[in-house]
Amino acid sequence: MDPAGQKPQRTKVLFVCVGNSCRSQLAEAIARHHASDVVDAESAGTSPFGSVAAPTLAVLQENGIRAEGHYSKGIDEVIEFFEPAIVVNMSGRTMNGIFPGASVVEWEIDDPFGSDPETYRRIYAQIEKGVSKLAAELRKKEKK
Repeated sequence: MDPAGQKPQRTKVLFVCVGNSCRSQLAEAIARHHASDVVDAESAGTSPFGSVAAPTLAVLQENGIRAEGHYSKGIDEVIEFFEPAIVVNMSGRTMNGIFPGASVVEWEIDDPFGSDPETYRRIYAQIEKGVSKLAAELRKKEKK
């Protein structure tokens, strides 16, 4: 809390991957769990798969993160109710012009879809590290 007793401003962050079934879902859940003080998180896919992959939910559960209410959705659906300030792009596709006014950050993270549980754990760790770094930057910016 700041001296005036108001909550810090949360930055709207949209995590994007291809199917909105693995990477972006992991990032959204991790951000909501570990960075909700500075991040208002959503996720979307460039070509939504239609469901969240079971191993995605399993690796979140292993790490004590709940994902109730998460569902696979596309960019068009999300931008109807969410205007991001930052877009974290893990899709490998260009996001130029899709989100006017938003900063687009590229994260090169492999798609674990269809892989073994250990691959999901490795991807989880990479995304958790990225979310932690982003949250630290936002917290530092908030203190200025």
